Parts: sequence; C-alpha cells; structure tokens
Amino acid sequence: MPSVCFYFQVHQPFRIKKYPVFNIGNDHDYFTDDSEGKLNNRKIFEKVARKCYFPANDTMLHLLEKHPEFRISFSLSGVFLEQAEQFMPEVLNSFYRLARTGRVEFLSETYHHSLASLYSKDEFQRQVERHRSMIKKFFAVEPTVFRNTELIYNNEIAHWAEELGFDGILAEGIERALGWKSPNFVYTPQGSEHIKLLLKNYKLSDDIAFRFSSRAWEEWPLNTEKFASWVAKHNGNGETINLFMDYETFGEHQWEDTGIFAFLRNLPEALLRYPDINFKTPSEAIAAYPARDRIDIGEHISWADVERDLSAWRSNAMQYAALENIYALEKDVLASGDAALVEDWRRLQTSDHFYYMCTKWFADGDVHKYFNPYDSPYDAFISYMNVIHDMRSRLSLTRGVQSYKNAV
Repeated sequence: MPSVCFYFQVHQPFRIKKYPVFNIGNDHDYFTDDSEGKLNNRKIFEKVARKCYFPANDTMLHLLEKHPEFRISFSLSGVFLEQAEQFMPEVLNSFYRLARTGRVEFLSETYHHSLASLYSKDEFQRQVERHRSMIKKFFAVEPTVFRNTELIYNNEIAHWAEELGFDGILAEGIERALGWKSPNFVYTPQGSEHIKLLLKNYKLSDDIAFRFSSRAWEEWPLNTEKFASWVAKHNGNGETINLFMDYETFGEHQWEDTGIFAFLRNLPEALLRYPDINFKTPSEAIAAYPARDRIDIGEHISWADVERDLSAWRSNAMQYAALENIYALEKDVLASGDAALVEDWRRLQTSDHFYYMCTKWFADGDVHKYFNPYDSPYDAFISYMNVIHDMRSRLSLTRGVQSYKNAV
C-alpha cells in the first residue's frame, strides 16, 4: 500500500537592490526597493500571493475538508514568514486555516534559507533553532522533520539533524546516490542511528512541477487519471511516494490557465480511487514504515537544476568569492553586538543571492531568471560585493565606537 507524501517549499528571499559602489558607506539599507522599480520585494510577494498562495491555500483547504484522508506538509522559510507578516498578514492567516485542520505538517529548515550547512555548523544550528522557534510561535507546533535549504544533503548533514533532535530528514532521490535502490522506501542515513530519510521521487514530482504545461512533453496533457495510474504502479514495489516541489508550482511556475489548479483539485480523488493508496505527512510516513536499508551519500546533493548538486550556487569564481566573503565575516559580525548588522549578515546568506550569480544557463535558464532583479549574473555579483564592502565599513565603525567606550 503506497502512501503519497506531499511536501511543498514556500520561500521568498529579501532580494538585494542594485547597489553601486558610491552607496558604500552611505546606504545601509540593502533590501529596500530601488528607484528604477525593477526590484520591489513587496510587489513581488503580493503578486505571488495573488497567483499562488491564496488560490493554492484555498484549494488545499477545500481538499482537506472534502477528503478526511488527505495530508500535506510545508516548509515555510523564516524570511518568507517575515515578509508575510510585514507585507500581507492575510497570507499567514490562510496558512493558519490549513494548520487548524490538524492534517498539515510544518517542517524545519534554516531560517534564512541559507547555505550555512556548507560553511558553518554553528551558524547552521543557530538558524535551524531560530526557525524551529518561529514555527512554534506561529503555529503552536514543534517540527520533528527537517529539510535543508534546496534539499542540500549528505551523511554529515543528516547526522547534524539527528543531533538537533529531528526524527526525519528529506533529500533528493537521484540515481547516482541510490544506485539500484528505490526512492520509494524509508531509509537510515549512513553514520546516523535513529533519524530516517525520505527521498523525493523526482520523476513524478517534476512531472507536475516542471513538465505539466510543456506541449513538447510526450505525456502532455497530463490528467489526474494518468498521474494516479503512475503512482498506483508502485504498489508492491514502494511504500511512500514522496512528491516534493516548490509551492509556487501552483499558479506561478505553472499558470492558472494551464489547468494546474483543476489538476490539483481532482488529484486526491483520482488517487483515492485506488484502495491501496493513502496519504501521509513526512512524520506519519516515518512512523508507519521501517527503514529498509542504509543509504550512504557522502557527496552533497540537492534538488536544484538538472545536475542536482551544488553547481547552482558554486560553479563559478564569483559565487565562490561571494560565499567565502560572507561567511568570513561570521566571527566579527556576531561579536559586534549590533543586531541590525547581524540580521543583514544573515539575510545576505540566503541561497537566492548566489543563484542569481550562476552562469550555467542552458536547460536551467528560465528557473534562474525567476524574479531575478539583475540583468546579468555579473550585475548580481557586483551589487553583492559592494554590499559586503559596506558591511565591512559598518564593522569598522562599530569597532571604533566600542574602542572609544572602553577608553572612556
């Protein structure tokens, strides 16, 4: 009896405005909308809310009320929650309504949707704990399952999540990591004892997230009966079919006129026509099914781009330089005692900033351009490094003030 496990990532970054060199030392507001009007974090959030968050949440609430068996899960990044609270509190209210059904699970992640797991275990842990606290504050639940930023995963990250007390962790189910094994079972990560691993069925997930509206796809148009039959074929050769995707799939990546909302509204009923199919949240799947084997994934994998590695954020000299510079500031920024400086430093860790610097377009080009405020990856890098220089000037000023206070 395969269980369908839906997980949706909900995230919007605080995008950095175009920040020329003459701003250094004069302008410490890196995220406020620029004068040209191309970057407007509030307007972007409101646009995505109208196209995705409101209609998708309304659809999910309808499905939860119509089908008592239906289950879903979300990971809401901390910076998404901040923007929702600041720009459109009614978006938060729509997630509250889903939470009140008791059949929606909220997962944990890094608060700032950062790449801290690649550079600083201490900062990684601080952001995870802050995110866990925020989810408890907003939804009165404590997450027990972890998903790292962009599903970045290896054995070590799984072990860190276990140390933080999580029962489960999510990852991409790619063949080069699994070998002959199927992503449709629960596993134990190599080097861990108790935490369990859920792997994304990327073929079925991407049929919805990326191929749904592609007329060049041989399976277009995709209807719920066809998709449900593909899931049902795993009966007897899989226990949990993990469908993981960005929530913006509904209405933003796949526009309403593609039929994506009609597909979503009819999908649970089509799946439930098969008596052997049910729905589970990640924690329910972990509790219901034993780990069938150990999975040894030493390399870093992710769900980004066709390579599903770290190349979306670390494939050119600009990205490496930007990442090394921001994490090199950790000790000094935290020691400064300047809350605004610390918060800016953390917002600058959000993975999207480095994604915008990526030069490997080709098959992934449209994805990298999603609400990208820059004309080129080089523009993204220049603005980012100018901001880093301004951060250093603020640090110098803070040290000077502290030295003066100590002297007097």
